[in-house]
Amino acid sequence: MPALKLEARRETLRLAAPFRISGHVFENCDVIVATLSDGMHEGRGEGGGVYYLGDDADHMLAEIEAARGVIEAGIDREALLEAMPAGGGRNAIDCALWELEARRKAVPTWQLAGLAQALPVVTTFTLGADTPEAMAAGAVRYCDAKAIKIKLTGDLDLDIARVRAIREARGDVWLMVDANQGFAVGELDPLVSALVDCRVSLLEQPLARGREGDLEGFESPIPLAADESALTSADVEALAGRFSVFNIKLDKCGGLTEALRIAHLCREHGLQVMVGNMVGSSLAMAPAYILAQLCDYVDLDGPTFLAKDREPSLRYEDGMVSCGQDVWGYVA
Repeated sequence: MPALKLEARRETLRLAAPFRISGHVFENCDVIVATLSDGMHEGRGEGGGVYYLGDDADHMLAEIEAARGVIEAGIDREALLEAMPAGGGRNAIDCALWELEARRKAVPTWQLAGLAQALPVVTTFTLGADTPEAMAAGAVRYCDAKAIKIKLTGDLDLDIARVRAIREARGDVWLMVDANQGFAVGELDPLVSALVDCRVSLLEQPLARGREGDLEGFESPIPLAADESALTSADVEALAGRFSVFNIKLDKCGGLTEALRIAHLCREHGLQVMVGNMVGSSLAMAPAYILAQLCDYVDLDGPTFLAKDREPSLRYEDGMVSCGQDVWGYVA
């Protein structure tokens, strides 16, 4: 690999409105944008980090700087997996390497990933936690949505009221709920019973990371998705049998290269695959859109929460998301 020039900068993405989940309220998001140039071509990647792991902008920049020498000496994506730990910093560099390779070879990024094409996919649209009435109104405003993701807070009675209000307002949509580690195992039976009544199709991360063993013997009529419990390919084998779905996020696992590895490994272990996102711009979602082509569930609505997205951007139409190579990749 030829020598590379690395630039890494911090950017603050402003949210259009505060976004609430269990234990957290977000008003903006600091991301790292990495650019790699070989003098003729350049590639870009955006990393948002993982807030519950302390992977903030300072941490991402420090990890990138620690690896600057080996990166600028010329590194490929496989070598990067060893040179940097999983997280938002490696995600930014990995995605920059993908775009750089696509531009060098003059081929689409999806072709580099071994795909025949990259088609629009149904995505969930997320409702941040609020009053049941406000969330029901939000569900109605998502008039084109085919799938909605509901953020809960761990207040069992209030959360059940939220889900019931949303289902009453939108009897037509596919629903999933994201508990963001908000519940204890003793609360699962009443929670799941209410979700079944409301025709909820997926329950994400009901218990805290580290409490996965509490799910041993728990028979859920609704598939359980691991998110905070599911970071990298090293977690796949242990989660199989306790969860039905592995939620892959590029910021957790450290880039598209590792994400594709996880997706294939999940299939070998009988796990379904979901692609999710930390809040980010279209530059962050575009690599995840490649992964989405292999997934059973897609949650790539992050840019819709921003006061202003990058241009060009992902397109959201009729409940689906699509992404052109002009957003990230090679443009002929």
